[in-house]
Amino acid sequence: MTQPVIKARGLVKRYGKVTALDHCDFDLMPGEIVAVIGDNGAGKSSLIKAISGAVSIDAGTIELEGKPISFSSPLEAQDAGIATVYQTLALSPALSIVDNMFMGREIRKEGIAGSVFRALDHAKMREIAREKLSELGLMTIQNIDQPVETLSGGQRQGVAVARAAAFGSKVIILDEPTAALGVKESRRVLELILDVRSRGIPIILISHNMPHVFEVADKIHIHRLGKRLCVIDPKEYSMSDAVAFMTGAKLPEGAVEAA
Repeated sequence: MTQPVIKARGLVKRYGKVTALDHCDFDLMPGEIVAVIGDNGAGKSSLIKAISGAVSIDAGTIELEGKPISFSSPLEAQDAGIATVYQTLALSPALSIVDNMFMGREIRKEGIAGSVFRALDHAKMREIAREKLSELGLMTIQNIDQPVETLSGGQRQGVAVARAAAFGSKVIILDEPTAALGVKESRRVLELILDVRSRGIPIILISHNMPHVFEVADKIHIHRLGKRLCVIDPKEYSMSDAVAFMTGAKLPEGAVEAA
């Protein structure tokens, strides 16, 4: 049986008297898109923050490709191959597309210019940025030196996803990637998600947009009261079923129950 890329078991996270994660389980298999849905306060954000290193768990285990992991910061998770694209995108509007893609990963020039004078190799960074954007079909962006603030919402989302996919990520977490986007831009972002998946990078998708979830997800992890209620196949259940499970109006039958 194929080993999960991410396997979480018995995750517990408490904030004072509030239990955000109550012995929660999670699985992400290679090359799949898993959507995480749940009502407000169900613990979705805490689950994603635990996986991405933004919060430390009180109990439980997380494995990446079969190896136990414990991150003290999102930077550690990023270095290990878990890249998160938040709804706010974390882009610097005044900086160029290239500068945003290489922020914190700048390439220095070879020799004394780079090692001593810390000179950046702008030509190399432009070359790699153009290559990565082209791979994901984002070359509607003509000038990669233009400030990010001049881009549309969909193009900004594309740059953020390209940055996550460009640096050897083993997993990409997308937090509400189509929120506040128009119909046309949302369509392009969904195509981008499928493009990334086709390159073998598994994706965790957090979204409240049920049509988008049912369109691109291979599995849907339904989170309720701090734990995994079930995992359903979007081809076998309707959006109404998912909402009913999520709100507790109906209990799942035949789904993969949490341990």
